[in-house]
Amino acid sequence: MGYFFNTPDDIADMLAAIGVGAIDELFETIPAELRMRRPLDLPPALTEIELTARMQELAAADRHAGNTVCFLGGGAYDHFIPAVVDQLASRGEFYTSYTPYQPEVSQGNLQAMFEYQSLICQLTGMDVSNASLYDGATATIEGVLMCRVAAKREGRVVVAGTVNPQYRRVLSTYLEPLGCEVAVVPRSGETIDVANAVSMLDERTACLVIQHPNFFGCLEEVRALVAACRERGIFVVQVFDPISLGLLSRPGDLGVDIAVAEGQALGNPLLFGGPYLGILACREAFMRRMPGRIAGQTIGEGDKRCWVLTLQTREQHIRRDKATSNVCTNQGLFALRAAIYLSLLGPQGLREVAENCTRKAHYAAERLVEAGWKRLGNAPFFKEFVVRDPDGDPDERIREGLERGLLVGVPLGSDDPDLADALLVAVTEKRTRQEIDRLAEVLAAHGVGV
Repeated sequence: MGYFFNTPDDIADMLAAIGVGAIDELFETIPAELRMRRPLDLPPALTEIELTARMQELAAADRHAGNTVCFLGGGAYDHFIPAVVDQLASRGEFYTSYTPYQPEVSQGNLQAMFEYQSLICQLTGMDVSNASLYDGATATIEGVLMCRVAAKREGRVVVAGTVNPQYRRVLSTYLEPLGCEVAVVPRSGETIDVANAVSMLDERTACLVIQHPNFFGCLEEVRALVAACRERGIFVVQVFDPISLGLLSRPGDLGVDIAVAEGQALGNPLLFGGPYLGILACREAFMRRMPGRIAGQTIGEGDKRCWVLTLQTREQHIRRDKATSNVCTNQGLFALRAAIYLSLLGPQGLREVAENCTRKAHYAAERLVEAGWKRLGNAPFFKEFVVRDPDGDPDERIREGLERGLLVGVPLGSDDPDLADALLVAVTEKRTRQEIDRLAEVLAAHGVGV
């Protein structure tokens, strides 16, 4: 769509319509001294070639402009995004369309939702998926709210202490005003102890929330926890890493009731922390309690395949306190990107990405141990792990890393004082052996050669 400037006649007509003589009158409430028009101290104009060369010169001087190596994790990851994802998702009919939540949403957006849902069901092994939510934390709380209603136990939820601490804070923010207790299973090293978790399950508990791989990148004993919950009539919500399902068992195969995730890793850039993509899939028994919307496929006039909005949350039609959910939008564009990414990789491609992440993460862990750091424990891990600084000052190491163009990891002290000397390090398929070796150099303990 072309962009046209307002002509002087256009401006005059608009001012006349609102009864104002000049544009300056619109700003009379701003003190005069703040409205002074100061001359702009700009250099002489440059030709396009000169300007391009100057901008490249400035960009090269910024060590953080696209050349910083990222080992950050904890829920958002620097995965490779194939160019075709950007190319297809930036088509005008997708990129500029209105947030697709109304019943009259276009056939193209409905099909995109349907394909996304189908891919998420294949990925997770669950029966049904919605058309996305805001982010992983939103998906987690919505899954818990579904369980509270389905279980008819609204007074208590048990959450593993190895669930992302940001997600746990969101759960508390939502549930405490509802009078719902959030009981946290203390971590035992890098995971939770199954017996300890089971001891905290009682007749008031609606669900157990676990993360696998957990916040520390380690694998929990999900099947044992699911079996214990089944015996007690308690539902299980699993937070998962979509990339990990290239190697690990799917949530549906593990027997959980609701699977939720942050979908940023599926073809979406880091974007300075968001917006991201919330994934929520569940067993069919929960479908009518699911928030958001579900697109379905049917046959239209002339026996042509078409798509419809099969289910939508009722928050637009009834009182807020009676609604299934108060989430009234979805991340359509990011769900589209995830669908393109998953379609492009396929099962084999996803497995290769997951294998690359695992191999490189284990190599990085070995190098950091050689450099004098210590693992928090010895639990199996996927693509991120926790190491403790032998000098006890990870903040100093973070500053040193920035000077060398490395984001060395996520400090954990603000969420857990017992881990004030620890870093969470994530390694994706993008990281090279040379970059990992640089990380080991930067983090090497004093007097330890690498």
